Amino acid sequence: MRRLMYEAQRSLASPARNPRMATVIGRLLGAAFLVCFGTGLYSHFLQQPLPGMRFPTRPEFLYQFTEGTHIIAGIACFPLLLAKLYVVFPDLFAYPPVRSFVHLLERASIALFVGASLVQITIGLLNTYQWYPWPFPFRQVHFALAWVLIGSLALHIGIKLPIIARFWRKRTDYGPGTDHLTDAVPAERVAGTEAERLWGSSRSTGLTGRLIAYLDATPPAAEKVSRRGFLATVGVAVAAVVGLTAGQTFAPLDAVNAFGPRKKGVGQQGVPVNRTSKQANVTEAVIAGWVLTVTHGGVERSFTRPELERMPQTEVTLPIACVEGWSQMAAWRGVRLRDLADLVGAGADTSFKLVSLEERGSFRQTQMGPEYVRDPLTLVALELNGETLDLEHGYPARMIAPGRPGVLQTKWLSRIEAITA
Repeated sequence: MRRLMYEAQRSLASPARNPRMATVIGRLLGAAFLVCFGTGLYSHFLQQPLPGMRFPTRPEFLYQFTEGTHIIAGIACFPLLLAKLYVVFPDLFAYPPVRSFVHLLERASIALFVGASLVQITIGLLNTYQWYPWPFPFRQVHFALAWVLIGSLALHIGIKLPIIARFWRKRTDYGPGTDHLTDAVPAERVAGTEAERLWGSSRSTGLTGRLIAYLDATPPAAEKVSRRGFLATVGVAVAAVVGLTAGQTFAPLDAVNAFGPRKKGVGQQGVPVNRTSKQANVTEAVIAGWVLTVTHGGVERSFTRPELERMPQTEVTLPIACVEGWSQMAAWRGVRLRDLADLVGAGADTSFKLVSLEERGSFRQTQMGPEYVRDPLTLVALELNGETLDLEHGYPARMIAPGRPGVLQTKWLSRIEAITA
């Protein structure tokens, strides 16, 4: 068994497979996951805030930036994770498979991290296309897996910290082999023979010792993958997957947006549509006789669309930025929400519940904190890009506010209710 394992490792040896390369790729992958985790938490709590949470409304494109970065970092994780697995692949042939409790803990953390990572980035990518070929709720599972992933990553880093620290800045003496080779023996013995690095013993005796000596005398096959070639390939892969999708969020890259599920400027009134009126079961018949009702305490006011149009109108330029990563700047015109709140006597600290005409859906009802209610850029929008709001964009009226996810920019708005403590 040892011979087979050892031969397998020697056949997989490569200049690109060494502790330094594992550290380089690992820190890039770790950084990408941390960016995803931080921006993902921000998006999650915007949608499901804890009591007392308040969020910044400036810059108005904040969520456009954070969620776009979240999706881009998640996409970059694909080539980085595959590169990391390539570097450490020979670890699968380590013998014995488990050397100690710490080694068992390490392998378990790696298995958990890799499994969680593959599931997380895969379902995240499919979510950008709004395709859900699984029986579980995406948002809840994606959120839970994020904690599993970060926890297993932290555990893995803690276990591998001595090797990470040693090769963090090291530029020479890469040596052949994989991440585990320097983990099996003390640092001062890394320069020993291949057998010493594998099993940490220069005093092997008997058949095993002679077998190792024999195998050590046979050089491995010539390698075809250089360190620079490997890094160049990884860099090109990351640039390609990011560059060909980031245009759905960042306008300078729109021309090369080949794979993003949304294209800027494509959709009714020049703005993409995420949830259609058909999906929401909102038709002309549903909006017949529509009025917008605003309530606070015992005060209730209802407004027809013509009445809203006769009120002071404000025009703002704000992005519609969705959790799937796409965004689009647009010009909106309508009534400031704070003006409607004042008409029913709502105070400066009043939060509101927004209710849509759609009959069902996770975001049929949403909440808006006072920081958004009182922001002068928050509108009950009646027009989009100089035209009457299209049905697909929320006619007769929709909410638009700075720094909010698209799922919270309620379309087909019917009620605005003050939330009492």
